Amino acid sequence: MFDALTRPSDRLPPLKGPKREAAERAMRRQWWPVARSVDIGKPQGAVLLGERLVVYRTASGKAVVQARRCPHRGGDFALGQIHGEAIACPYHGWQFSSADGKCTHVPSLADQSKIPPKAAIAVYPALEKWGHVWTVLETPARDMYEIDLWTGLDLEWLAGSPLDSTTGVAVAIENFRDVAHFPFVHAVSMGPTPHVVDPLKVRREGLNIWMERLLTASSGDWANDGDCTMIYQCTAPGLATITYDYEKLGKRIVAGFPSPMAYDHVMIFWGVANEKSYKGLSLEECLRIEEMVYREDLPIAGALEPREVDWDQSYVEHSVPADLFTLNYRRAFTEFVAGAAADGGAR
Repeated sequence: MFDALTRPSDRLPPLKGPKREAAERAMRRQWWPVARSVDIGKPQGAVLLGERLVVYRTASGKAVVQARRCPHRGGDFALGQIHGEAIACPYHGWQFSSADGKCTHVPSLADQSKIPPKAAIAVYPALEKWGHVWTVLETPARDMYEIDLWTGLDLEWLAGSPLDSTTGVAVAIENFRDVAHFPFVHAVSMGPTPHVVDPLKVRREGLNIWMERLLTASSGDWANDGDCTMIYQCTAPGLATITYDYEKLGKRIVAGFPSPMAYDHVMIFWGVANEKSYKGLSLEECLRIEEMVYREDLPIAGALEPREVDWDQSYVEHSVPADLFTLNYRRAFTEFVAGAAADGGAR
């Protein structure tokens, strides 16, 4: 007889499994946010899949992502200063180019031609989208996310405060669009909601998954803006959005992009957007409401075991029809990992 504490279904999964390792490799080839655009007027530290990064804006306005450690004596560039198109280490003032990462100035040297020729820091691609700076650690496996539903909309974005969550990317995405947990986790922000989940209408095409539902919140700020259809879209591995389409008021959006500091630990970057013609709540009020929902999720999602989806199936899980979106997202995530491995671009 198995001891109650060592039954096969209760054993912890192996530290590493082949599917988890493949997921980790694939995620290095995906775009992830590492800072809010409004914050990079001074250097910001970030961690992406264990890599320590610095994010800043140069004098010309360019967003930059580079390695965070100074190769002289290990100074932290997140504590440094921006000098034109370069960043200076706070320890000894060595400056490094934002363009190619090479050292351009060593204050202690009388002859700048004597700068160590190999002194340089890694430079990563950087782009700004939806109020955030995004980067990728290795050759991208796919283009940056796009949401066709937003094409042609005149949107105003407001980035929320980043939220530290002890979950993996997939768990964070699944939590964002799971509807069966509303009555138990969001009773304050949404009011009473039905326990029984009506059949979900889910559609998947490749890495994209869609679902439409009526907004059913019964009290609070959620119930004050009239008839609304919620259009969920997730794109594997790390984008989750809801477009609220109000019949009389226009469209507003909430989008979440959990960024993996480690395999099972994310910083949730997120934001809201309103059509400039939206007649409902202000952008700031929409942000307040959505942040309330996020903060209700954090302690519950952060205590899940395992902290990331168990791709190697070391844990037992059971699913019901309310999990249809989750199951389609997992298929999309698996397709992303397979595609990243198949095209031979990883280095």
